[in-house]
Amino acid sequence: MRIITGSARGCRLKTPKGAEVTRPTADRVKESLFNILGSMVTGRKVLDIFAGTGNLGIEALSRGAQSAVFVDKATAKLIGENLQLTRLVEKAVVRSSDVFAELSRQGAGKAEFSLIFCDPPYHKGLWQQALVQIDKSDGLMAENGILVVEHGADENDVPQLDQLKLVHNRRYGHTTQLSFFQWRSYVEAEEEEE
Repeated sequence: MRIITGSARGCRLKTPKGAEVTRPTADRVKESLFNILGSMVTGRKVLDIFAGTGNLGIEALSRGAQSAVFVDKATAKLIGENLQLTRLVEKAVVRSSDVFAELSRQGAGKAEFSLIFCDPPYHKGLWQQALVQIDKSDGLMAENGILVVEHGADENDVPQLDQLKLVHNRRYGHTTQLSFFQWRSYVEAEEEEE
């Protein structure tokens, strides 16, 4: 697993021993994701939950994101090592805590992240639970924020959401899909301006 472009281009990230700990995003899916986001990554404040190796957040930092908070109780030490390898540690904070508790803390602190990556283990309902919590939080995601969820290709049950709206979805083979969410009010305001 390597960083595709930017300041840490070509740097190989450490991965944990044992597949049950983490399932890294495939390079082709990551490349497609960042092609979709394009220049929107630059200057963004990133939250990477269920961060695993830190692959997505580190790629965003390498491409010019302002800062990143990584959350993963099982792999926090590994994320720190990968940040050292890529020389991006000064732009990052790593939290070794429960994702849902951290979402509450960051929301209460009015963190207002403008790019959130959510890449939990597939088929455990974790992405739906995270979506509902983010949807109910007023201080977690910025008004122009983008939430990217990586989930199983057969996991199509988007929960009932009041504030977030699914704006784009892309499937990759029989295993993975990416879903992009934004605040409904922001999307509707943008549509009215067109």
